[in-house]
Amino acid sequence: MEQRRFGALLALTLTGALSLSACSGGGGDSAADVKDESAAFGLRADGLPIVDKKLTLSFGGEKSALAPDYSGMQLVEQWEKDTNIHIDWQNLPSQVYQEKKSLFLASDDLPDVLFNTGLSDAETVQNGTNGTLVPLEALIKEHAPTLQGILDKRPDIKAALTASDGHIYTLPSVEELGILQYPNFLYINKAWLDKLGLTMPKTIDEYHAALQAFKTKDPNGNGKDDEIPLSFRTDSFCANPSDLIAALGGQVDNNEHRIVQDGKVEFTANTDGYKKGVEGLGQWYKEGLIDPESFSQDDTQFLAKGKAKTPVLGSFFWWEAKEFVGDDRLKDYAMVGVLEGADGQQRAGLSNHQEIGRGAMAITRTNKYPVATMRWADRLYDPVMSAQTSWGPVGVTLQKNANGLLVQIPAKAGEAEGERRQKVAPGGPKITTKDDFLKVVAPEPRAKERQDLVQQYYAPHKANDQYPPVLLSNEELEKVSYPQTDINALVKEKFATWVVKGTVASEWSGYVSQLESMGIKDVVATYQTAYDRFNKAQQ
Repeated sequence: MEQRRFGALLALTLTGALSLSACSGGGGDSAADVKDESAAFGLRADGLPIVDKKLTLSFGGEKSALAPDYSGMQLVEQWEKDTNIHIDWQNLPSQVYQEKKSLFLASDDLPDVLFNTGLSDAETVQNGTNGTLVPLEALIKEHAPTLQGILDKRPDIKAALTASDGHIYTLPSVEELGILQYPNFLYINKAWLDKLGLTMPKTIDEYHAALQAFKTKDPNGNGKDDEIPLSFRTDSFCANPSDLIAALGGQVDNNEHRIVQDGKVEFTANTDGYKKGVEGLGQWYKEGLIDPESFSQDDTQFLAKGKAKTPVLGSFFWWEAKEFVGDDRLKDYAMVGVLEGADGQQRAGLSNHQEIGRGAMAITRTNKYPVATMRWADRLYDPVMSAQTSWGPVGVTLQKNANGLLVQIPAKAGEAEGERRQKVAPGGPKITTKDDFLKVVAPEPRAKERQDLVQQYYAPHKANDQYPPVLLSNEELEKVSYPQTDINALVKEKFATWVVKGTVASEWSGYVSQLESMGIKDVVATYQTAYDRFNKAQQ
């Protein structure tokens, strides 16, 4: 039984008493550079168990703070019984792991496997090219028939995993629900509309008029000027007012200000349409329609406004209304969706949030059994196993309905389904495609509800293409990382300043020049090169 010192290493990192040694070796050209000793444990070419003699592998990585030690999870225990491979789990809560991972990545005391790797693209490329992570493409081709079959059918998933040097360093996690693309849902207080005799706004002008009425006609009836017509956040995953930019100025936008149209990568925050949209929001702010705290509040402060003792919130952007306003007020709010703009067009900006994820699992250079390890990982890509890896075991969180489709077992009273999922589902390598959600496992009820809302309110008005999950090279990362950080900070700062102070017209020329001096054209060109490479890889 192979033992590792990784557990001792993690204990040392947590106390800060680690003496690091330099990472040795260089990036190999193929998995053949790693000597495999799986045969010593009676490796089987197919079927179960994977090995005749029990093999122990050390796994490290991140996990949810609510997750127990993985060794105690029912699904994980079943994996060991099925495969005869025992895992020495050393996964840490995400925040702790993120603080410590650079230490053990730079050391010689690596785990055999990173599971839920938590690696950024830069870390993946760096640790792949320097030999810390083993190239996986040959192992996948020879020992992962389930995953290889998926990659053969889905060249986009393969392209998302493939680095610019042609190697695959991490395994995928895919969940194709179709709900990440439109994260910023716009809601309005329907009870206030009804009280004031207003219909649900369909156009940007009607929406503006509703906000004005909320501001001036005391819809909460307390005789105070305490109504907040519109509130949002500017640095949130799901509370960004980018679709208002499109409605007011005609410029399609998203949280990253990077879109694709007709195969061309575009930066949105330096266009005349963006300027016009910001000017419109500046006028709304001047009229007192926009919450002044929209540019500084965190999620806790933001969500508290939806549950204030006295109803004060007229309209907001968020992932879902229930989380924002609670059960008691849910009936008072309704979806607005995509407003018809000043030019008569409805434009829904598509985000770049990806359903194809990298970094579910990686094999490190210390692993003496990469073949057995890859066979172990390949089991997780069976659609039924992927469903359990994502949501928990059959019989605990999932059960088959009359049609043979896996559906959620309702959580016990007082237990949130999201919290339950974190306690019983380890995550890691998994793929649930759009087709799997029709034939293998049904979406969670909340996910299905959002799917329906996306299809009804947003998808018909898609106005751009998504920037795909491209894995940038080291050189490309160097070209975009630093300038993009400064560019994003400038865009965020100026957006707040211009809406609050109304100075976009006088400062616009200098702002555009500053973006150019920061290298915005080179950043866009780099993303275009990577985009073209991604598309070529699928041909």
